[in-house]
Amino acid sequence: MCFMAPTYQLSSVDGPCDQWATAVTTPRPAGQRGSRSGVPPLLPGNHQRADRQRCARNDSDQLTTTSSASNLLQPATGKMGLKTTIIGTVLATLAANPATAAQPRAARPIPAPMRDLVWGKLNFLHTTDTHGWHAGHLQESQYSADWGDYVSFAEHMRQKADDLGVDLLLVDTGDRVEGNGLYDASSPKGKYYYDIYKEQDVDVICTGNHELYIASTADREYERTVENFRGRYVASNLDYVKGDGERVEMAQRYRRFRTKNQGVEVVAMGFLFDFGGNANNTVVKRVGDVVREEWFQRLVREQEKPDLWLVIGHVGVQMEEFKTVFGEIRRWNGDAPILFFGGHVHVRDATSYDERSFAMASGRYFETIGWMSVDGAIKKAEEDPKGERGLSFHRRYIDNNLLGLYHHSGLNASTFHTEHGKNVTSMIAKARKELELDYTFGCAPQDYWMTRSPYPGPDSIYTLLEEEVIPDIAVNPKRKDVPRLVIANTGAIRFDIFKGAFTRDSTYITSPFLSVLNYISDVPYHAAKKVIKLLNNAGKIMADAHMDNEFMAIPEQLSTRESIIYDTPANPFSEDGIQKPMGQHGHEEPFLVEGYTTRDDIGDDGDDALHSRINFYVVPNCIQSELSFPEEGEPETVDLVFFNFIQPWVLMALKFSGAVYTDKDVSLYVEGTFTELFAGWIEDNWPAKC
Repeated sequence: MCFMAPTYQLSSVDGPCDQWATAVTTPRPAGQRGSRSGVPPLLPGNHQRADRQRCARNDSDQLTTTSSASNLLQPATGKMGLKTTIIGTVLATLAANPATAAQPRAARPIPAPMRDLVWGKLNFLHTTDTHGWHAGHLQESQYSADWGDYVSFAEHMRQKADDLGVDLLLVDTGDRVEGNGLYDASSPKGKYYYDIYKEQDVDVICTGNHELYIASTADREYERTVENFRGRYVASNLDYVKGDGERVEMAQRYRRFRTKNQGVEVVAMGFLFDFGGNANNTVVKRVGDVVREEWFQRLVREQEKPDLWLVIGHVGVQMEEFKTVFGEIRRWNGDAPILFFGGHVHVRDATSYDERSFAMASGRYFETIGWMSVDGAIKKAEEDPKGERGLSFHRRYIDNNLLGLYHHSGLNASTFHTEHGKNVTSMIAKARKELELDYTFGCAPQDYWMTRSPYPGPDSIYTLLEEEVIPDIAVNPKRKDVPRLVIANTGAIRFDIFKGAFTRDSTYITSPFLSVLNYISDVPYHAAKKVIKLLNNAGKIMADAHMDNEFMAIPEQLSTRESIIYDTPANPFSEDGIQKPMGQHGHEEPFLVEGYTTRDDIGDDGDDALHSRINFYVVPNCIQSELSFPEEGEPETVDLVFFNFIQPWVLMALKFSGAVYTDKDVSLYVEGTFTELFAGWIEDNWPAKC
């Protein structure tokens, strides 16, 4: 697993701790006040496994300088003689060539020293886990490009591929929904999203777990997205159950095609990890079972072999499911190139399973556009009958920064935006306006971080919840004087809060789930007080009971339980070989914005933009507030209040503590979802204007 510095804004991500559904938050009418009631791989960077595999790579670490308006490609000869820029920097002639992100309220894109893309015969752009962030990151300047900008970028890069006589394919590996107001705020959900997303010309696409949690979401995925990308959507281990009970393949099991320019014959498959939380109108087959099915065995054993195998999936590249697929393909295709594109774990990561394979994952939340290129003897039978020539693989994690997109396409503010892209940007802006996503509940007085600052602490979002929010919202009027313990899992929070406007969109970004507060009344205190310790510390005990405590926490911590702290947020890159940005002289170092500093199994040069590192502080699985306790002594009994998502763990912890309860003993403690209650608290407690 790779490790990287988190982006400037850190957050919880999807995975086992998903809260299963997303909430709908409706803004109150003007003037009406509510009643008061993200490592691993987004981890900071110098940590990697000792058994790291290495791939041959030709990426250069030299830096050069260009302006944001540069239309120059400085020639450098790669393996196949293509023109490439080794590395450039998108810097500051912004006054002369202003560049702004497409959405009206988005932050202005910012420059950063950059590494260039390396082209090969076969090239890919990859998105994954976009979770409705197709308007871009309006508060984060380094990720503020939108889906329309990506449409423009892809069109220019396809043209560039045609000019070079090579191929470019676009892939997407799922979790396109849930986590942003653009998807979640409409009724039905995705009212605008599906039409916006389909404007991108994706060549191979598959399903994520978030498309499957809720039956209606799975219905729309089958009826809308599969139909929009018919012939390009692959579902190798997923079935759909129609309304009449008929079980069918969600989409074709695989796709076989030839690329446009190089004529590379590709077999593409699409997998989902062994997911068990899907709605009952879908069936997820275990990957280990699928590779033994007749269709799969026939495909991998065919005498007419493809030139290249392309496996996409909502699977982490370090997860066993991909390794299982790789092993079975390799068993019958001894020297074929095998490429993997993964997702789900919201990380920038890359690895190789052997010298003729390559796998990458491209982050989350439309912060990252992945780039992979393959060069060498891809078509072995024609070009390399003796297998003497090798392959080279390159990867780049592209920040979704408009200036970077200008640079990689060799264009500028006046030449980059296509009519198609601008139309998509307009669609997004119109949808956001109709959904009132800029409605402001209040003004955050400061930044609140998930893992960038220590918990407990004044800058921790969990301390904010524990000490200020929960005491106000976890109130049952009929039992307000009863002592109570209120437990919330940290995975219920998905993103940080920035200083400034907290909008309707922010509610979905911070906590989009339908979590509610349940409780068990009159629990003996001697048992109730042990629950938080068991949830946070008794991992083995709970695992033995088939209750993995890690599912309650933020998934960034699945790969580490240790904080990673730097003395200073230092620039991890040496000045050697780095030309200084424009306007800097003498021995000043280039200014680096905090962000991703990825180190994966290939090395530490994957990020296109250079950033300074950020500290990572671990957080517990759960936090707890003690409310209405007597000033002296301990209560005999308490109300044990908890987020409904963690109910199975709470019941198990009580059992281990000597107090046996079942689901029948659980009741709703307070009306409303946590998301709604939190938004109401903000409206009551934070200034209305910033």
